[in-house]
Amino acid sequence: MNDVPELAEFAAELARGAAALVARAAHGELQVSAKSTDTDLVTVVDRASEQWLVDQIAARRPDDAVLGEEAGGRPGTSGVRWVLDPIDGTVNFVLGLPQYAISVAAEVHKQVVAGAVCNPATGELFRARRGGGAFLGEHRLRGPRTVALQRCVIGTGFGYAADRRARQAAVVAQLLPRVGDIRRLGSASLDLCAVACGRLDAYFEAGLNRWDYAAGALIAAEAGCVTSGLRGRRPSERMTVACAPELAPTLFELLEGLDADAVVDGP
Repeated sequence: MNDVPELAEFAAELARGAAALVARAAHGELQVSAKSTDTDLVTVVDRASEQWLVDQIAARRPDDAVLGEEAGGRPGTSGVRWVLDPIDGTVNFVLGLPQYAISVAAEVHKQVVAGAVCNPATGELFRARRGGGAFLGEHRLRGPRTVALQRCVIGTGFGYAADRRARQAAVVAQLLPRVGDIRRLGSASLDLCAVACGRLDAYFEAGLNRWDYAAGALIAAEAGCVTSGLRGRRPSERMTVACAPELAPTLFELLEGLDADAVVDGP
């Protein structure tokens, strides 16, 4: 029932299916509204994508729990929980920027064991299962290049609340002179996958929700990346970082020195 390869296969199937739904809707007229702030957008397509995912899980695995960005969650009895982001990068989706994705992760007893991230605009499917490696299509991922901190290109993102954005911007202002460059692409799950496949050298962000990073963090880890929070913590809302093992000591020391995880209140 909780066979990890089976969960991984289903995660990929779910991500592909929801991506096809979103791709069909991308060219239509979008009904857009705001959630927590004026910059935190949701569309009817986000909700339709999540409902499709939830319906598929209910039909195939009715005893599993679900945690979704838009509708919240439902309890289960199987020990499996699906963590869903129906469109990660909704602002990009609304603007027609091809950097958004469906993210699907399967947890068994609170540990992520399978994940899939699919970009509807490009059709790229990133996937991984714990202990089984990470893949883009059929190509196995090996993580980013080995490069010194002063040459590395680092992805990051910003929250929706104005005070958190200001604190994150202050961290980036201090970080930028010490690294090669910064990228803000607008989809945490795809940023993590970009590190896994070497399009970014590293990624960090404070303030993510579990559905933002659950699948992408597993994919990065299975590609050989160090995937962690700061100060020995696990990836979490407080901080999620992914980079090559060779870069980790200097990058983590720098981020900790800048208190990059202090922008989020909590333990």
